[in-house]
Amino acid sequence: KPPRVVLMTECSMSDNVALQHPEVEFIRPCNLCPHMKRITLANIRTALEENRHVVSIEPGIAGRARLAVERMLAV
Repeated sequence: KPPRVVLMTECSMSDNVALQHPEVEFIRPCNLCPHMKRITLANIRTALEENRHVVSIEPGIAGRARLAVERMLAV
């Protein structure tokens, strides 16, 4: 695990990750996203059940994005 990480995400998410990994120094430019507070489990469930809000991403971009997410989860 790296000793220092820049975490680019919404404030409350970075707080949770920092609490789970006290051995890592997180640099967290706290950015509040007004839309994050609108997400609920009920809305996620409805979107998944009704197959709404489909996002299409070019394969090359999707591959690089997947690699970035996998690297984040490895921390």
